[in-house]
Amino acid sequence: MDESGPAGGGPGRGVFGAAAGMALGFAGWFGGFGAFLVVASLGAVGWIAGHLVDRGIGLREFLDAVTGRLP
Repeated sequence: MDESGPAGGGPGRGVFGAAAGMALGFAGWFGGFGAFLVVASLGAVGWIAGHLVDRGIGLREFLDAVTGRLP
């Protein structure tokens, strides 16, 4: 069997990207442009939260890095 996926054996980023694209498409089709923007912004917030959890960074550390404040 082809081992082209990620090392952990779970779905790759392409699968999640496709799911996000389909969700945005459905939101835009059925809810209009406003719904598209809401789904896109909530998806971005979810991506940031997942990124922080994966890296083990706390929210305060992230906000300090974004604003350029030193600890």
